[in-house]
Amino acid sequence: MRFQRSLAVVFPRIRNKFQSQASRYFSSQFESEQRSSFGIAFDIDGVILRGRDPIGGSPQAMRRLYGDSGNLNVPFLFLTNGGGVPESKRANELSEQLGVKILPSQVLQGHSPFKSLSGRYENQLIIAAGKGEPAVVMSEYGFKKVVSLDEYASLFENIDPLSEYKKWTANQVLDRSVHPMNTVPRYDVSSEAVKAVFVVSDPVDWGRDIQVLCDVLRCGGLPGQENGHQPPLYFASDDLEYKAAFPSNRLGMGAFRIALESVFNRVHHNPLEHFSFGKPNPVVFKNAEAMLRQLQPSYHSDSSKESGDSGLQSFKTLYMIGDNPSVDIKGARQAGHLWFSILTRTGVFQGKHNHAEFPADLVVDTVEEAVDYILGRECVS
Repeated sequence: MRFQRSLAVVFPRIRNKFQSQASRYFSSQFESEQRSSFGIAFDIDGVILRGRDPIGGSPQAMRRLYGDSGNLNVPFLFLTNGGGVPESKRANELSEQLGVKILPSQVLQGHSPFKSLSGRYENQLIIAAGKGEPAVVMSEYGFKKVVSLDEYASLFENIDPLSEYKKWTANQVLDRSVHPMNTVPRYDVSSEAVKAVFVVSDPVDWGRDIQVLCDVLRCGGLPGQENGHQPPLYFASDDLEYKAAFPSNRLGMGAFRIALESVFNRVHHNPLEHFSFGKPNPVVFKNAEAMLRQLQPSYHSDSSKESGDSGLQSFKTLYMIGDNPSVDIKGARQAGHLWFSILTRTGVFQGKHNHAEFPADLVVDTVEEAVDYILGRECVS
């Protein structure tokens, strides 16, 4: 697959945006001058939140990672396949929901790696699909000619044959007052070929989005034209299911990808080409490891300086706390011996015993129990 060749280039660069900010902040915020020998990565949906509500004692668990003065004692971040909003906005939301200060550098979303592709598509027309603010996300990553799929579909009359039956979405399609500089194109996108498509978050209108994406991808980037070379297609993640507010698991971006691929392969002579980021890709965990190093104090041992390693040896253990065995636990297991996986029963997994195919190193009921175990194991009061 031609998109695969960019993997080695994409991920090493993603960490650069927040490194200096995180290093400056945490060098002054850590109460201890000792480098922590461990770090923690938390999934969000099904571990920290269900819908918008905290679960499993997550606010109490987060406070355990801070000192009495509110300074961070343990380096941690959120490693989620979710998204749809900029990391800065998600950090503010989490801060309010959990009652602790969360920085954008502590939030790695499924689409965070997209920022490393901005140089390739910076001045080329791209489509950003999904719920939330996909075009705003991509604009903040440095893409100059980005349009949301909602906006793009509205520019082609009759491209969605069922639009007249979707009056309930009329006030949601285009809210140009929210981010006018980012969402309203200043160029004629209806006559310019799309150079790449980014599925930033879970699509809302599957029927319309599959129709429009099939048009774009099989016609060389311009709907209504003859079949042409498929533009690159990137997915922020490939989760089949996730835990939301409803009692049963909900279909995720992976399910949408399967649906799109099935339809595209039936209407086009060449199979759909795509690349998916997000967990369980081991490189995502490598990137999380690098970001956790940036969340440590500024102290560097002589040995790390001599080796050119910015503190990799200082971590004895990295903990992944997740609820989805095929995503969180599988990813941590593939990432290497440094990672210790903890599976909670508050999300996708709710079994009595460990998962058969992707067993975790530890199974607990809640994230609060997971944090208690980690702090006890690491002898942190």
